[in-house]
Amino acid sequence: MSAATEAPPPLAPPAPETKPPRKRGRLTPYWLLLPGILWLVVFFALPLVYQASTSVQTGSLEQGYKVTWHFATYWDALSEYWPQFLRSVLYAASATILCLLLGYPLAYLIAFRAGRWRNLIMILVIAPFFTSFLIRTLAWKTILADGGPVVGALNTLHVLDVTNWLGWTAGDRVLATPLAVVCGLTYNFLPFMILPLYTSLERIDGRLHEAAGDLYARPWTTFRKVTFPLSMPGVVSGTLLTFIPAAGDYVNADLLGSTDTRMVGNVIQSQFLRILDYPTAAALSFILMAAILAMVTVYIRRSGTEDLV
Repeated sequence: MSAATEAPPPLAPPAPETKPPRKRGRLTPYWLLLPGILWLVVFFALPLVYQASTSVQTGSLEQGYKVTWHFATYWDALSEYWPQFLRSVLYAASATILCLLLGYPLAYLIAFRAGRWRNLIMILVIAPFFTSFLIRTLAWKTILADGGPVVGALNTLHVLDVTNWLGWTAGDRVLATPLAVVCGLTYNFLPFMILPLYTSLERIDGRLHEAAGDLYARPWTTFRKVTFPLSMPGVVSGTLLTFIPAAGDYVNADLLGSTDTRMVGNVIQSQFLRILDYPTAAALSFILMAAILAMVTVYIRRSGTEDLV
């Protein structure tokens, strides 16, 4: 009887109703992305579409240009200016290799050996950015002047004999030669190589070097097996940041070179501003962009790293 008259256990309180997330919260990331997307559309996509339409136009500045889908402009531009394309790739690749050879030891020094001097060295690395790109390039005309100390030292060390044999200089003159253009490109884009390398090297755990030493690895073996492979993201990023703008540069070739050292950037600038052949200039721009994009794609895949800094 007592069990029968016993009250049933109280029921658990109902779970509070969960309201579905507000739709406004879901759209917040898209609203944050909207300014950047608009910026890319207005200042990148629309000019790109306009240049694409310009490259297939025919006409003249006096009569006006019309879209006639004249794709032969691409072939005409490439067949006429292919030497400038090859020269641009050669100069940009040479400057990139020099930047890597000069920048990697300096980035290694800053990351592992600089100590309290690290900040000072970093300021010296980015110091060229405090002045104009044009002023930095014009300074090299004084540095490489005929009869100057730099040219005299190169001549004394017989470096000019080697560069003359390679066709990069002419006699005792460095200005208005390929060597001067490559020197200007190397100097102007060297910080773009050092900064990614330093960032990548700084991320390496120092205990890995200690572990390699405990396994009786020599310093060169440690660098080859540990340091360099782990710094590959910085190497890839630095080479891309150096090669891409160097291939399209025209200031160094214009100020430090001659008519025999013109790059494709000089041709595009001349077509746009002097000859006023807008379809050819636009076609050259797209050919350059497609060539760089193809080379960069192959390079990234062959480098074996997707972690770029």
